Amino acid sequence: MLPFEMLHQEFDPPEELQDTIKCFWYNRREVGSSQPAFEVIPDGHAEIIFFFGSLSSISVNGDLQPLPSPFMMGLLDQPVVFHTEKRLEIIAVRCFPWTVFDLLGLPSGKNAVHIFEHPIARLQLPLAKCIGVGKINEALALVKQYFLDARSQIAADSMLFKAGVAMRKANGTIPVSQVAAAAHATVRTLERKFKQSSGYTVKDVSGLMRFEQVRNKLWHSPDSNLAGLAHELGYTDQAHLSREFKRYSGTTPAAFARKAKKGKQAVTNDFVAFIQA
Repeated sequence: MLPFEMLHQEFDPPEELQDTIKCFWYNRREVGSSQPAFEVIPDGHAEIIFFFGSLSSISVNGDLQPLPSPFMMGLLDQPVVFHTEKRLEIIAVRCFPWTVFDLLGLPSGKNAVHIFEHPIARLQLPLAKCIGVGKINEALALVKQYFLDARSQIAADSMLFKAGVAMRKANGTIPVSQVAAAAHATVRTLERKFKQSSGYTVKDVSGLMRFEQVRNKLWHSPDSNLAGLAHELGYTDQAHLSREFKRYSGTTPAAFARKAKKGKQAVTNDFVAFIQA
């Protein structure tokens, strides 16, 4: 666990945005200068990130690639490492992956880090002014209003909305056929529309949602019984859970649980994927 001081707050979206956005969040971190890198672990959401400070992603060969603000974190299939210098503040929008591209009017894709040109970038300067004087609520109000305006310009896709409700209610544990039934669609039609809107299949996203549940449970309760979790979350058995967990996190459930125990001794706030170190 890195030596840092951190504040994290989450805010529910207005009712008009609850079919597209999970939450808004603010994070401030003061990172020790000796270890300025931190790891982001996959989950079942996409994040639109505005940041204030410096932030770079670390490529597979170890090079630092400076990021613009804002950028989007898409669905990940493995951890991504970021680098910051001392102080970093973030205003972010956690979106459902089947809604985020339509909300921004962008073509879907599978990039872990999406860098894009978009009118939303005009928010960066007024947000920076708010953050600079500690007016976090005013910054969040600007972001919420932007997305309320954006949401009013797009038609809701009732099929994807119903599919999303079913997947979220079951935490990704129900088969595609049941998701299609809940959406009143054929499997083929649902899969086509889901992949068109998110870049991923229902099975892909369900797998990440299920992994997110295991990850969160192990973070909050590191001594959880893995066989019991496997049964609860619809894995074939404990071995299946362990394989999927290592696929997405790069580590075993047991190793992650040990890290969680150490982390919770240093950090008291809830687990947050983007700021997990």
